[in-house]
Amino acid sequence: MTENLYDADRRALVESILGRVDGPCFLVDPSVEVLEALADYGTTAGALPEIRLLAREPVLKSVRDDFLIAADIADLAEQQGLEIRLLQDGIENTLFVSDGSLYAVVAMEAGAAGLAAEDETFLEDTYATYDDIFETAPSFDLRTPGRTRVGETLEDVLGEQTRADFDAVLASLDSVGDDLDEVAIALLVTAKNEQLLYDVSRWGEDVGMASKATFSRTKTNLEDAGLLDTEKVPIDVGRPRQRLLLGDDALQSADTDELAFVARDLLG
Repeated sequence: MTENLYDADRRALVESILGRVDGPCFLVDPSVEVLEALADYGTTAGALPEIRLLAREPVLKSVRDDFLIAADIADLAEQQGLEIRLLQDGIENTLFVSDGSLYAVVAMEAGAAGLAAEDETFLEDTYATYDDIFETAPSFDLRTPGRTRVGETLEDVLGEQTRADFDAVLASLDSVGDDLDEVAIALLVTAKNEQLLYDVSRWGEDVGMASKATFSRTKTNLEDAGLLDTEKVPIDVGRPRQRLLLGDDALQSADTDELAFVARDLLG
């Protein structure tokens, strides 16, 4: 008998459901919270079942606006083959549908439940329905590089310490926002390690995080706010390049996992 599942934590519920899935699984009409739980579990759990994601465009755009979630979802796509397609019409509850099991996720005040269906004909029909929908659904581009690729390429360009600092700052945050986004964080850890704007902006554009122009504009904003300083570094040919430096005593003395919070305080 298939059992209903209950948990106060969405991540644990997602783990319980996927632990019972055999073969490919459709994740249908998830909320941002369910996708965050999937990202959190999927990037730490090792191998996942093959997941085919059908989600509404507003939900996916909300995920795309949050670098921390989007980079982890992108990681699942790049590392584990998760496919993302658009669901045209929402349904009442999020569904996990595999060949042989179906769980409807129901949010409750004390957590969430995965309510299981058992009728074999219903299960077969539901799986076939979403298989057909997925085949014709348009794909969705998160336009966000996966977290693993971000870290590995950053280390290649700016070294192990800068990658460790970048990872530590991201790990200290629940979200990044307009006042201090992933570009600003990359610039701050580059300044902490007294490295070049040219190198971090070239890396950011190559990896797909943001354009060189965005890095330059963000650098100027942080510099105007007193968070960054620069010094010229002569080169053999062409204009001097800029070495980034932390521009405030509080930032210079902050531990890495406090860097973002100090920067936000300074930005007011």
